[in-house]
Amino acid sequence: MSGLLVAGTTSDAGKSAVVTGLCRAFARRGVRVAPYKAQNMSNNSMVCASPDGSTAEIGRAQWVQALAAGVVPEPAMNPVLLKPGSDRRSHVVLMGRPAGEVSATDWVAGRRHLAAAAHAAYDDLASRFDVVVAEGAGSPAEVNLRRGDYVNMGLARHADLPVVVVGDIDRGGVFAALFGTVALLDPGDQRLVAGFVVNKFRGEPALLAPGLQSLERLSGRRVLGVLPWDPGLWLDSEDTLDIPSRRATTDGVRKVVVIRLPRISNVTDVDALGLEPTLDVTFATDPRDVADADLLVLPGTRSTIADLAWLRSRGLDVAVADHVRRGRPLLAVCGGFQMLGRTISDPHGVEGAAGTAVAGLGLLDVRTEFETDKCLRLPVGEALGVPASGYEIHHGRITVGSGEAFAGGVRAGNVFGTMWHGTLEGDELRRAFLAATLGLPPSEASFPQARARRLDRLGDLVEQHLDVDALLDLARHGAPSGLPVLPPGGAA
Repeated sequence: MSGLLVAGTTSDAGKSAVVTGLCRAFARRGVRVAPYKAQNMSNNSMVCASPDGSTAEIGRAQWVQALAAGVVPEPAMNPVLLKPGSDRRSHVVLMGRPAGEVSATDWVAGRRHLAAAAHAAYDDLASRFDVVVAEGAGSPAEVNLRRGDYVNMGLARHADLPVVVVGDIDRGGVFAALFGTVALLDPGDQRLVAGFVVNKFRGEPALLAPGLQSLERLSGRRVLGVLPWDPGLWLDSEDTLDIPSRRATTDGVRKVVVIRLPRISNVTDVDALGLEPTLDVTFATDPRDVADADLLVLPGTRSTIADLAWLRSRGLDVAVADHVRRGRPLLAVCGGFQMLGRTISDPHGVEGAAGTAVAGLGLLDVRTEFETDKCLRLPVGEALGVPASGYEIHHGRITVGSGEAFAGGVRAGNVFGTMWHGTLEGDELRRAFLAATLGLPPSEASFPQARARRLDRLGDLVEQHLDVDALLDLARHGAPSGLPVLPPGGAA
């Protein structure tokens, strides 16, 4: 089996970007490559097709990495997806389908079956592809979690994978972080860590060189490249820890405000708006930041009822109603759409206590009831007179009273609600929507083309700044023998 694990000194060190770029670079060399992440914790997900023809849910990052590799996304590429429902419990998606919950208190025992499924999925991919590029999670140096780990060194040990550790130099302390990550591991884990990648470098390379040389001398491992900081490079987000705003590039700016719900999901729904040259896209949690919005977006959420209560506690329900009363447009997606209806009921306890029922904001004639079965669909249709498509991931089933049909939802005047994620990625629908709501003429922005350019740009950066041949050789032949064991992890 040929494969490589890309780990990181921290979350958001750049693992996803490096894996995506390597998938593109390896594919350019004619290698049939598959991305893989044993366990993802994210509320940003995507619907894809399973080999048996059914629909499945995987992390958004692995879906994009499959596009970079030029292969069809499938559940084995992200066999375990944890969708946080609270600080201590997560909903489990196993091989693309709902599989109960897992708690922070049963870290080892509650994950044994997940580990077995994840490793079986890796083995399956490895049997069908030339190379599997696996992405770790968090950091392999989280030694408190090592006993139950099947994503970082647990995966590497399972498949005898060479490991490359990525460090974010923009955060500072990158040399200590890279060296320390290796040094904290036990000897069996250390023997698989074959090298390093420095990410997000901006500055004079000559000033960095002595540090790289010291790191190589002290660790006995190669630095396989330094990726530069590229402010124009952004990919579909894996999580919502650091949601960036998108600023307009021309005059005549219109302000789009997205309400940043505590358990916001599929925030990528607004990425396409960020490409429009006359739109400023910002995120808000304060009613005062909503007051001057030209377009307001109420996004999806993993916990509709809880986030609706939060909305009300901050007075954002009043701000939303005032926005609509002034005749300004509102777009609500999935959970946000459900909040706009008359009632939301949870008879089976999907989100909390069974039998919960709350009043919605009453801006659309819709009622929502949660069902235990999750709906996963890739719908196509028409909206605003143009083709429309998207994807559905939800437990809530809506019943529409009055209103005009709109993309799996309903429209009442300037209030639009849809159960379809990703609709604005379709250039025709996005242009029609912005014309209908803000009177904007069609722009030349194309989301599919922009995504393809971003993937190509990332592939170019990897080709130019990393030793791709050496990384491919690692994937094919494994970590070199005789790598030194560093203290204290290697201390007797």
